[in-house]
Amino acid sequence: MKRVTALLLIFVLCLSMFAACSKKPSQETKTPDTGKQTNQDKEPAKDKEPAGDSTEDVATDEEITLSIYAQYADDDTKVPYDYAVEELKKAYPNVTLKLEVQAQDDGQKLMTYAATGNLPDIYQVALAQIENFKQSGNIMVLNDIAKATGFEDKVFDSAKNILYNEDGNIYAFPYAGNEYVVWYYNKAIFEKYNVEVPKTFDQLLEAIQIFRDNDIIPMSIFGAEGWITAAMYDVIATRWDAGGIAKLDDGKGSASEDAYLNAAKMMNTLVKAGLFQSSASSTNYDQAAQLFLNGESAMFINGQWFITDAAATLGDDVDWMYYPSYDEASYEAGKAVWSGGGAAAGYAVNPDSQHAELAAEVAAFISEKYCEAKVKYRGTPLVALDVDVQPEMEFPAMMQKLQADIPNQTSITKFAWHLTNAIFKTAIEDQTKYLLVEDYSPEEFITEINNALAQ
Repeated sequence: MKRVTALLLIFVLCLSMFAACSKKPSQETKTPDTGKQTNQDKEPAKDKEPAGDSTEDVATDEEITLSIYAQYADDDTKVPYDYAVEELKKAYPNVTLKLEVQAQDDGQKLMTYAATGNLPDIYQVALAQIENFKQSGNIMVLNDIAKATGFEDKVFDSAKNILYNEDGNIYAFPYAGNEYVVWYYNKAIFEKYNVEVPKTFDQLLEAIQIFRDNDIIPMSIFGAEGWITAAMYDVIATRWDAGGIAKLDDGKGSASEDAYLNAAKMMNTLVKAGLFQSSASSTNYDQAAQLFLNGESAMFINGQWFITDAAATLGDDVDWMYYPSYDEASYEAGKAVWSGGGAAAGYAVNPDSQHAELAAEVAAFISEKYCEAKVKYRGTPLVALDVDVQPEMEFPAMMQKLQADIPNQTSITKFAWHLTNAIFKTAIEDQTKYLLVEDYSPEEFITEINNALAQ
């Protein structure tokens, strides 16, 4: 009898153990679909799931640190970032951002991080890196997050080209709208030496001579960065062909065309005349900006994002001018033709992040707060999102002037970071840097650009 009882007990225990083993954990978390894709062989890749249980990250109070790679160099980059971080503390109190300041190296460090598998959770990205990372699988598709967070609905219609990549996907949350290459000048210096704002290149050459005779640098440029030398060349090239470097990037032209050769020759002429400081090729942004803000240079070329800082330092003594051209008729016509533009760019997410979905939500949040900060504190309405905030200051006169001019514009080109042909992008940045050297000939420049376009 004891043996039968024992056997019955064993049988009951086995049934209990089997039932227990068949139950699912009570806190099982579904792994979200990140939508990570590549463009290899022009076939959509299978979506890759994030490395961590990111849905649980959002739902719990677990303390999480996300690494972020972002610009943090001047007020135009520090103010929006600091504002976004403070707002993040309210919306995501369990999330801390660990900032690595973005190098001023045209994205080379970011490319190295991607190649070595060391990308941060969130990173600022330009179109050139997006195209590269699509191929390597180092960037997350953000379509679903853009919809779920409401980010997509807030983007201005005029900025849709900045939100969507050419393949129809969203790879980064933008915060800047279409932007412009602006030719700044110090009105006080011009007035002191009785120099008229140049409309033609001949008048510009006369101004250069006057400034040089009085130990004033005519124009400071941060030639250590290839995007600004490419922008300078583009400004000149668009006086002959509105397509500028964008036309070459799109494969619709040749560098041998008159417009591009004329631009190279004119840039060479201006360099030989002494337009830039002697150390132009090695000067970084901070150094070049200080030369202008300190009154050591009469002119400066940069994006429109510099307007607030310039106005804060120089007040009514600073303004922007339309780009000079080869004659007054083309100068007037060229007022509607601008260098600059916009393309898919902004905050992107590493699909291999341990907290990929949370990182994507935070990236969308930060980008929206950047827009708010730029409107509230930086005096610019040129943002990607329609945000419900009011500026704490009146927009600077230069910004109002630019805003009034935008409806009259008929074309805009591309910044170097928006170029899609990676070989051409590298070439135009490198070769325009070389144009800062007097002995580098326009013919050499054209040959090298054509070689790049042929690859």
